[in-house]
Amino acid sequence: MTAKNRLAGFLALLLIAGTGYLWLFPSSLHRAPDITLKTIDGEVIDLAALRGQPVLVSFWATTCAVCIMELPQLIALYHELAPKGLQIVAVAMAYDPPNRVVAMRKVRRIPYPVALDIDASVARAFGDIRVTPTTFLIAPDGRVVTHTTGEMDLAKTRQKILTMLGQKRNRELIDGNDSA
Repeated sequence: MTAKNRLAGFLALLLIAGTGYLWLFPSSLHRAPDITLKTIDGEVIDLAALRGQPVLVSFWATTCAVCIMELPQLIALYHELAPKGLQIVAVAMAYDPPNRVVAMRKVRRIPYPVALDIDASVARAFGDIRVTPTTFLIAPDGRVVTHTTGEMDLAKTRQKILTMLGQKRNRELIDGNDSA
């Protein structure tokens, strides 16, 4: 193999890797998009209105084994931290039939809002999400703190959320808005 062939092979590999990265990861998403989502219950959620609290947005599908595996952990996280201010919003992918999403929510007893992304506009707003699960942790100021494609490290995510909730609590005490 000549040096020229090795260089061509390396450049081809680099091009493929770069294309894969761009396909899997949203381009320059530093702030959460200001969008509204419609839940399977007909509720409208304005993402910008959730500012001031941490928000976990999880793109998932009923056919995604990892998504289903993560559900009990997300449900437990919700039960633990929602009373302290965490919001979780699940977004079902456009290709997922709504009747399956509704059935899955009922069977798995998902307590947090589940939105349907019928036209894939929510996925596009978050950087053209195509792979599930894809999870975004949004800080109270609207910044995207973490973006995970595939299985999420729940322990690290939980710790980041607890830190955000602690900072929120400290701001409330400083501002004299202690409601406890």
